[in-house]
Amino acid sequence: MKHQTKKWFILVLAMAMVFSMFTPAMTANAAFELEAESAILVDAESGKILYGKNIDAVLPTASMTKMMSEYLILEAINEGEISWDQEVPISDYVRELSLYVQLSNVPLRQDETYTVKELYESVAIYSANASTIALAELIAGSESAFVQRMNEKGEELGLEDFKFVNSSGLNNKDLLGNHPEGTDANAENVMSARATAKLAYNLLKDYPEVLETASIPEKTFRAGEGEEIEMENWNWMLKGIRPQHDYEGIDGLKTGYTAEAGNCFTGTAERNGMRLISVVMRTETRDDRFKETAKLLDYGFNNFTHTEVLPAGFQPAEAQTLPVSSGKEREVSISTSEPLHAVVRNGEEELYDPVVTIDESSLDEDGGLEAPVEAGQAVGQITLTYSGDGETAYLYEDQQGGTTLVTDADVERAGWFSLLMRGIGGFFSNVWSAAADTVRGWFS
Repeated sequence: MKHQTKKWFILVLAMAMVFSMFTPAMTANAAFELEAESAILVDAESGKILYGKNIDAVLPTASMTKMMSEYLILEAINEGEISWDQEVPISDYVRELSLYVQLSNVPLRQDETYTVKELYESVAIYSANASTIALAELIAGSESAFVQRMNEKGEELGLEDFKFVNSSGLNNKDLLGNHPEGTDANAENVMSARATAKLAYNLLKDYPEVLETASIPEKTFRAGEGEEIEMENWNWMLKGIRPQHDYEGIDGLKTGYTAEAGNCFTGTAERNGMRLISVVMRTETRDDRFKETAKLLDYGFNNFTHTEVLPAGFQPAEAQTLPVSSGKEREVSISTSEPLHAVVRNGEEELYDPVVTIDESSLDEDGGLEAPVEAGQAVGQITLTYSGDGETAYLYEDQQGGTTLVTDADVERAGWFSLLMRGIGGFFSNVWSAAADTVRGWFS
């Protein structure tokens, strides 16, 4: 009886140990079931995809569309096409649409003047639709021409699964019969989560100043004489707007809602030097788009770290030196010019292995570097391969990342006499080898 009790106790203990080993993982997975039709999480520096759910499903984007409008506005500023203090004409159509109170708008008057900066702030903070169209008309002459620019820029940025039909993100049927030429009266802007993340990635990379405005929680808009509008940022994750949604490190980027798109949000946050980009599409409520974003960002910040995988000066075991032709030295050592960083899942640092690629165009026909060789001369690259579970993926195919392999020392070209003696030595070495082979053949 005692023996059976002991066996039972051991069995129960073993089961408890197994349960304790797997319960945290199961709980973590259950807690990370996203209530969104499509979602993606990306490292903003490398473009590495950390999480994805239906990322290529093409869905309406609503006001997340304005990220492309903001890109083109900031591009026009950067290229001197417009300026921040430039006055923006208000057309009859823009005036009428700005009074459409069911939409997100600030009222615009034609007897007042507004600067590019004022209207841009109303776009980035309050998602003002008429303001977006006013800036589109200023930059391109018409919203139709601006939409053409949007689609051209989308192609240039490699978005792939997208189509822009207006600058604001509204459904065309809400544009009071003034939808851009060549677009359907009931059309709506669409992108996949992957394409939306690519747009956000490029916006942050090319115009990081976008966050200076996107991170403003609230601001007063001067609509006219004695008329002011308090603009509260639709991004409720910014501190102080809706305390239940406050999220440490968040500073952008763009919300969206239409009946067809549902509630969506492209967010970005930075903690401990790591910036993440998240996209959630088609959540049920405004609150849900922020709750699901918080889950997504928590997953990234809790499970991944920017890590130095290889230091500067690292010498790959399989290629520590390269031969040098006609040099005073016969070979030169090579190493990494800079550290190689990667976004690594915590605890998996040892699952990344270096892969050496020597640039064949830098070698002569004998596979060596032609002297003279300068220290720091680029000769190839080191990238990483991942040997863990799953595959690593990036927004763009060429984002695998790596660091340059360079020569560690100068190698001067040998003098003519040294090269002559080296050639003579090589000649007699070849003769001796041939003779030795012949003699060996006699006795074989």
